[in-house]
Amino acid sequence: MKYKRVFVLVMDSVGIGGAKDAHKYGDEGSNTILHIAQEFGSIPLKNLEKLGLGKIIDIPGVKKDISTIGYYGRMKELSNGKDTMTGHWEMMGIKTTTPFVTFTDTGFPKELIDLLEEKTGRKIIGNISASGTEIIEKLGEAQEKDGSLIVYTSADSVLQIAANENIIPLEELYNDCLIAREITLKDEWRVGRVIARPYIKLDDGKYKRTTNRHDYALDPTEETTLNSLKDNGYKVISVGKIKDIFNGSGISEGNHIDSNHDGMIKTIQIVKNQDFVGLCFINLVDFDALYGHRRDVKGYYNSLVEFDNDLEDLLSALEDDDLLIITADHGNDPTWHGTDHTREDVPLLVYSKKLKESNSLGIRDTFADIGETISENFKVKRQKIGKSFLNELK
Repeated sequence: MKYKRVFVLVMDSVGIGGAKDAHKYGDEGSNTILHIAQEFGSIPLKNLEKLGLGKIIDIPGVKKDISTIGYYGRMKELSNGKDTMTGHWEMMGIKTTTPFVTFTDTGFPKELIDLLEEKTGRKIIGNISASGTEIIEKLGEAQEKDGSLIVYTSADSVLQIAANENIIPLEELYNDCLIAREITLKDEWRVGRVIARPYIKLDDGKYKRTTNRHDYALDPTEETTLNSLKDNGYKVISVGKIKDIFNGSGISEGNHIDSNHDGMIKTIQIVKNQDFVGLCFINLVDFDALYGHRRDVKGYYNSLVEFDNDLEDLLSALEDDDLLIITADHGNDPTWHGTDHTREDVPLLVYSKKLKESNSLGIRDTFADIGETISENFKVKRQKIGKSFLNELK
């Protein structure tokens, strides 16, 4: 075992452009981090810079001709699709060939909605593709009057159910989502996730989503690196929505977070306080959910800068036999058209205090190289795809 603890940190949606098949998705020319930097002339990301981000892609404000402390590269997505589950599942060894079904243009079929109303005993309103914050402002009052459920989707493969926590108790909302999950196991309705989106009404009459979101994902279609680790007695700690993405499969411990910053704080606490052997898998979703989908370039910029500042504390806290891998699961260029994810390559930044060199890991053919590296380190069952870079780290 080369490393006792491995930390995989996913900057959700921080793509770096350049996917060769981006044209198939209408995303040719998209580049999340580059376009954000260009919008403001430059972006200060000193800690990502030290890890080698500027050596992967030219980004205004991020130096490339400097001495770096980590290994760096870029990864291509082998799977079909550009959603959260596809990206994370691929990291842990699953190639998705058929993208998850979406209902962006049409809303959900009447048969599905009728069945959901029958089984929940509540009226369904909405049933369109919409921003979550916008639809609760539009339909919140109607929801309060008759206790209906606001159902909506997006460019992702999701069925989302929103309700005021003071009108419909959380436990009931969660149960309604379980009902929706069961209904959408039907092949033609098989969305990747059903998401509970509770909110409250503020004193000024505006609505605010709470942090009590809960995702109900599909089980992974195959065994993953997470299963191999857990089955062999290694700890698999989830921070953020990782546990939801894998539907709990292969997870030993889950940690809820309220924001990217909260996620970094909790990760640093784990580094400092938990003496374990295995993997800590972290997802920071604000980049995607709060700023990418809403096409909020300034918010995304600020979130990246905040993350980079937090990263300094994480790097300091790591032990000598820890390995940190930073990457992303897809792109979500906030300067792009529409509100969908963008098909992009993702960064690969690797750091340990025991590394004596800093070098390029090149262009990797699949996100699964991360899982294979972890599997080789802990000497557990390897998956069907991916190539380990463990022995390239010196």
